[in-house]
Amino acid sequence: MTLPLDLNPEKIPQHVAVIMDGNGRWATNRGLPRIAGHRQGARTLKQLLRYCKDWGIKALTAYAFSTENWQRPIEEVDFLMRLIERFLRRELAQMHQEGIKISFIGDLSALPPSLQKQIAHSMTETFNNQAIHFTLAVNYGSRNEITRACRQVAELVEQGKINAAAVNETLIEQHLYTVDTPTPDLLIRTSGEMRLSNFLLWQMAYTEMYFADILWPDFDTEAFHQALLSYQQRDRRFGKVKAVFSA
Repeated sequence: MTLPLDLNPEKIPQHVAVIMDGNGRWATNRGLPRIAGHRQGARTLKQLLRYCKDWGIKALTAYAFSTENWQRPIEEVDFLMRLIERFLRRELAQMHQEGIKISFIGDLSALPPSLQKQIAHSMTETFNNQAIHFTLAVNYGSRNEITRACRQVAELVEQGKINAAAVNETLIEQHLYTVDTPTPDLLIRTSGEMRLSNFLLWQMAYTEMYFADILWPDFDTEAFHQALLSYQQRDRRFGKVKAVFSA
């Protein structure tokens, strides 16, 4: 799919992050079980990955399952675990053929063993691919990630491997799950909610944010197009003052 003519290819975000909100409400509004919304949401994510790849975006990170989501009904949690595993089994060969690199961030040790195995296989199989970097955040919480990184750095200080004075932002970032991924340029959250929900708090210090009222399963090409149009109208200064030129 070609880039829409009203989008500037030189101002396309290199990394898009998404909070896929509204699957349950989408299903409930149609008199369907919540799992039907998650199933449709997976199809929407697959489509978005294709748009990103075709339009020159180099990284897509999706918030699939948070550390807080374990509090949902056990039937829904079990379905989500199976859904992720089936998604990988069905799509891995095609994604690998298209040059998509697959990564996962979060505490994967708490996931079902069969899912852990499929995740490891998917990451190994696609490790050298370069068309687009597709990351799924599963059992992920940003506060947990930052705490984990600080604990690892503290252990290095305690062991005498580094001096406390050497602790800086760069060192902390080297111990985050996202060490090999650039920070997001654009965050998209659907369903009208306007919060980060413990997602990439460190990484999104200067990320542009776009909140859409549409529910995630309905997030289509035009909705993504509008998000990118909004992004391209932003003036990203990263804390600096906009340059003023005089004649």
